[in-house]
Amino acid sequence: MELTDKHVPSPLLASERRSVGGGLGGYLRRRSLYDWLFLAVVLVGDAYVLRNDGQNMGYYVQLIFLGATTALLLLGWGWSAIKNLALAVGVLSLFGIWLYQGPAGAPVLARGDQDFFLKYFLSSQTAIMWMAFLFFLSTASYWVGMFTATAGAQDRDARGWQSNFAQLFASRLAWIGVTMALVGTMMRWYEGYLVAADVGHIPLSNLYEVFVLFSWLTTTLYLYLEQKYRTRSMGAFAMLVVSAAVGFLLWYSMVQGAYAIQPLVPALQSWWMKLHVPANFIGYGSFAIAAMVGFAYLVKSNAHETSLWKLAPIWLLGFVMFFEPLVFRQGGISEYWGVFAGISALAVAGILSARKRIGAHLPPLETMDDVMYKSIAIGFTFFTIATILGGLWAAEAWGGYWSWDPKETWALIVWLNYAAWLHMRLLKGLRGQVAAWWALTGLLVTTFAFLGVNMFLSGLHSYGKL
Repeated sequence: MELTDKHVPSPLLASERRSVGGGLGGYLRRRSLYDWLFLAVVLVGDAYVLRNDGQNMGYYVQLIFLGATTALLLLGWGWSAIKNLALAVGVLSLFGIWLYQGPAGAPVLARGDQDFFLKYFLSSQTAIMWMAFLFFLSTASYWVGMFTATAGAQDRDARGWQSNFAQLFASRLAWIGVTMALVGTMMRWYEGYLVAADVGHIPLSNLYEVFVLFSWLTTTLYLYLEQKYRTRSMGAFAMLVVSAAVGFLLWYSMVQGAYAIQPLVPALQSWWMKLHVPANFIGYGSFAIAAMVGFAYLVKSNAHETSLWKLAPIWLLGFVMFFEPLVFRQGGISEYWGVFAGISALAVAGILSARKRIGAHLPPLETMDDVMYKSIAIGFTFFTIATILGGLWAAEAWGGYWSWDPKETWALIVWLNYAAWLHMRLLKGLRGQVAAWWALTGLLVTTFAFLGVNMFLSGLHSYGKL
């Protein structure tokens, strides 16, 4: 089944429909009391940080800080879930920082192993382990929902979404996982300064830290799309890539002790990192979602096929995941990747055998096609911004905007790949299975640029060798 070339408009949230028109005055009048309270909290937080730590920030770092909190405010005003998330992360992080204070009031890093709440919930490593568990459980719950939902979208919650208890539970678990990931990130940032004043830095500097970033960013982007399109069934596929990232994160922690906080290498001691890395990973996360939704599209399109060639998206994914341990095998950790291969094989076999039922519970092809397009458009925008910022950073650090370093070369390949996808979409009407195949295979290119370069190539960007 293929789509026609006609444009499929995406549904608007009710809040988006209300905000159309009215100008700035109308926009401000539509703010709720909760919005204004959130604004007050953000302003008080800004004032406190600048008063106490402003002297330790450079001019550009202060601008980045104010820009980030302004973006948080606008996101919170546009999406209430962000307000809830920001306040929960803020309260838990401040509680964790308070727990680190010793009897004399001076912070003590050793309290992370002594205080009950820090040891089991709020220290950075513990919070990130909770993130991993919650994302795994969320993925499993989305798949349970796939097999327990009533065909024809008859199971609906109070807001009319296609859903059932398992999918609703999965969505809530994903939100809690994002919360714990951000708490872990904030606590890791604080703990770095407890190690030593010159060790503390924003946790965006190595593979361990950016895998945490990728996991919660990708999940949050998916949760936005879930709300925007009023369907949770895509979560079964979108969360697979998050679980794969979390699986790699756990292995990387075990094999290299990567969770240890290390000082920044000289090239990363720059305010550019605070802009370049997040923009990059919004792009990576968006491309990953587009790929997994493309995979779901192909499953639904070929749900009734018996041809081995038509079912290639499923068995090829199983082939790649099953043999992935050959890439990552190292000493005593081979058992870990053996379990990973077994779970991957079972998952892909399950999708293959239950493709008809899965296809019946997925959203319409038109919806998934639009999700792919929106995800790639968002990812391409931020990846372009990140590439420009990277060039400016390179000029400052190494004296040139571009040096054909392996990371730079593969970033260009990723950019060209998605530029071509968007060109074919907008000018040639690219739709259907070809677009889905392209989005799915594009993830391989993106993964190599993100991870493969660090594994197999060397260069100026080799800060996270395996």
